[in-house]
Amino acid sequence: MKANILEFMYIICGLICIYIGFVSLNDKKHKAKIGTAIFWIGLGVLMAFGKWIPSLYAGIIIVITTLPAMFGKVKVGTNKTTSIEHRKAMANKLGFFIFIPAFTIGITALLFAVIAPKLGALVGLGVGTLISAIIILLMSKDKPTVVLSEGKRLLEAVGPLSILPILLASLGKIFTEAGVGEVIASGVSKIIPQGNITVAIIVYCVSMALFTMIMGNAFAAFSVITVGIGIPFILKFGLNPNIVGILGLTSGYCGTLLTPMAANFNIVPVAVLEMNDKYGVIKKQALIAFCMLIIQILLINFLA
Repeated sequence: MKANILEFMYIICGLICIYIGFVSLNDKKHKAKIGTAIFWIGLGVLMAFGKWIPSLYAGIIIVITTLPAMFGKVKVGTNKTTSIEHRKAMANKLGFFIFIPAFTIGITALLFAVIAPKLGALVGLGVGTLISAIIILLMSKDKPTVVLSEGKRLLEAVGPLSILPILLASLGKIFTEAGVGEVIASGVSKIIPQGNITVAIIVYCVSMALFTMIMGNAFAAFSVITVGIGIPFILKFGLNPNIVGILGLTSGYCGTLLTPMAANFNIVPVAVLEMNDKYGVIKKQALIAFCMLIIQILLINFLA
């Protein structure tokens, strides 16, 4: 059941991407409508129907999809959106109730994880997004088509960076299968004194943060670094794997705060908020990230 629901969600996401592609293709004022259409339609086809496309043809579509992004031919088109005055008026009218849709997504995902663990938080995230969209329409009294138009505007603002988390997660899987963790273990064994748990924990946490900065995704880094450092140099000596795993992952999140590769956290807000400094978010988070990393190291030492 879970697989079917997730497949349905992927199909919906894919159809939205295809919609953006065709709208861009029919946009007479669009400066790069061909490249933009190829990117969004290709991405949509893969998301909606990738399960049934042979791997060879899926690979060809991926290559074709990425070409417009590589050459900067994926642009923002013409978007029909509400005026700034209307947005300000609605914000003043709703006040703090404006955050209800956002909280709804998180709360629904949490409820699914607790009440229906077989379905999982990811299904809850999709259901929460749907409920949130309905709440938004009821609060704003807008037409349902606004969801599509505003969704198009947001996705176009993010652009090709929207697929970066997927690509990085895939890269993490490839690294693990290729034995990168074993290579790391071989190198680290020359640095960590045998049996020195404290040094091993420091190296593990710092490596998680650094590798996450490279990969842009803590989940992608987690499998590689845990196989290469966590298991042979920490868990081998009987430390609690639950605590080491959880705090090791949060150490990776410290790296997430410091890298443009974590586009959904650090680059997307820049695009959405139209900030002048593209690294502005990272600069604000740097001190917090370093402090958090030190705390993770201390917690593993005391709790594990």
